[in-house]
Amino acid sequence: MGYPRLLIYPQKIRKNAMILRETCIRAGIEPVAVIKGFNAQPVILQALFDAGYRCFCSSRLKQLVEAKKLFPEVQSMMLRIPMLSELGELVKIADISLNSEPAVLEALNKEAGRQKRKHQVILMRDLGDLREGQLDRESFYQLALQAEKLPNLHLLGIGTNLTCYGSIIPGPENLGELAEDALRIESRIGRKLEVVSGGSTSSLPLLIHGGMPKGINQLRLGEALTVPCDLIDYWQSPLEGLSNTGLILQAEIIEIGEKPTMPIGKKARNAFGSETLYEDLGCRKRALLALGVADIGDESKLIPMDPGVRILGASSDHLIVDIQDSKNIYHLGDVLDFQLHYKSMLFATASDEIEKFIIQE
Repeated sequence: MGYPRLLIYPQKIRKNAMILRETCIRAGIEPVAVIKGFNAQPVILQALFDAGYRCFCSSRLKQLVEAKKLFPEVQSMMLRIPMLSELGELVKIADISLNSEPAVLEALNKEAGRQKRKHQVILMRDLGDLREGQLDRESFYQLALQAEKLPNLHLLGIGTNLTCYGSIIPGPENLGELAEDALRIESRIGRKLEVVSGGSTSSLPLLIHGGMPKGINQLRLGEALTVPCDLIDYWQSPLEGLSNTGLILQAEIIEIGEKPTMPIGKKARNAFGSETLYEDLGCRKRALLALGVADIGDESKLIPMDPGVRILGASSDHLIVDIQDSKNIYHLGDVLDFQLHYKSMLFATASDEIEKFIIQE
């Protein structure tokens, strides 16, 4: 019963997943579940399966293996563009992969033939976010023609990624271009593509506000299933019934008292090589918690559930919070609760130092 600990509420996550799936299905869009953000925690996989998801996606092949062990009937999708060195494992494990390189398609076709498998591919188009995908439109069409001719591959469809690197917002223009690409490719190959994958959670606001272009029929949903706070905090797109309390992180107070808010002495960079700005607010009551950047990646991606608590900073193994304005009286050994953004969820679910507790309610 130690700390820090992560409380997992599978019924809340299942409800989130059902609300999002129903929202997508009403718009003619099939949502698939991205499981990498919560590191394929089995109880969360079960919640998503119970909510009706039948395709699990990850950039980690080991997570897809775990998902298939639990649910052999689901489809598995590799989200990261494959390495040439992993194609044997990829074909064995993943039913579908995202691709953008002609040479990889050729090698993937050979490997699929060697394993006597038909591997499905979704070709990625770069619409300005500048991560993976073909940026040039004609080169993208040539890639599709190549994939269509390779005997051991099935061109399942096309897709794009937005927001993750370049912070480009999905909109009617860029996703409309993807839908148009699908039509042009279909005319060249003489059949309909099964999938036009219009991005991830960041595409949900467009769907919620009724602006999703016709022709987009898949979204790859990850953080919205478990920590949907960004829909409100960043995108001003609330969806009734979603909860950000499916995951709660708890940490114990190990020191408490008043200290100055401005460090004393000659300043240098911190332990991570960064420069930190401090605001001199005089002496304030604060607490030190046994939780750090090694556990949660970025302390700014925690949301204190006590509105009177403010996060000041963190080192590898310590979190420093201001508790002066809290209505609660905290003592040594007390526990503070935090909701999570995506980055802190990614780290916390992966950390062996954070105990996981399943709360059925």
